[in-house]
Amino acid sequence: MSGPKTNERPGTRAQGRYLKGSASKARRQLNLIRNESIADARTILQFSDTGVSEVIAKILESAIANAGHNDGIAEDELYVAACYADEGATMKRFRPRARGRASRINKRTSHITIIVARYGNDELDTRRQKAESLGNTSAAQAEARRRRVQQSQGADDDHAEDVAEETTATTEEEE
Repeated sequence: MSGPKTNERPGTRAQGRYLKGSASKARRQLNLIRNESIADARTILQFSDTGVSEVIAKILESAIANAGHNDGIAEDELYVAACYADEGATMKRFRPRARGRASRINKRTSHITIIVARYGNDELDTRRQKAESLGNTSAAQAEARRRRVQQSQGADDDHAEDVAEETTATTEEEE
């Protein structure tokens, strides 16, 4: 037997239907973000140079918003549990060719579904501990920024004093 059906998967979903672009091109991007955290998935899609990645990013943001609004799950507790692309309707267009003939152009569409789910409690605890050990928590980042600002302000004060001493020394020499 295969895994659970898509309508039985736990998590919050968002769908985009009849989107321009073939399903095979969308699947390449979806394979990159599957089972990734939300922050990692956003980064992957942001730096991807394919046109379909912008559409996938919008669907991902919609799934995150659905999880926050409908289920009350915080964004940092989510990951991309499942994502897939199915073929949509194909628009058939014709292009004139030599000797009075015509050739068909298929403009493919796709249906993209992204399901986000909450990490398990154990996984969530290990991720938080890892972030704290690396100093990636918001409190640690704020403290590091405060220290950098103090250092730069202190350096500016020292620099200002040095400049003031130099200007007084040059004015005394000129006189």
